[in-house]
Amino acid sequence: MWWRLRNCQLNGLKFRRQYPIGPYVADFVCLEAGLVIELDGGQHQERAAQDEDRTAYLEKEGFRVLRYWDDQVLKQTDAVLSDILAVLSGSGSS
Repeated sequence: MWWRLRNCQLNGLKFRRQYPIGPYVADFVCLEAGLVIELDGGQHQERAAQDEDRTAYLEKEGFRVLRYWDDQVLKQTDAVLSDILAVLSGSGSS
């Protein structure tokens, strides 16, 4: 995913990876758009409550949070990027 977000490749927006926000480290963040992208592996199935707390904190800080499964990002990268673009343009539902 980083290879598709880095160097302002997605709509000219600057994304940062492993960016600290309060007590958390966001997988990817675009400060300009106020967007956090989190990639979840299988361990997140057992950590749903912690992920909800994390999302609530990030939203309280003014960020919109999108979550994708690792497998989805690997197998459907273009669809994930299209979804992110739709959210950024205001037409997405994630």
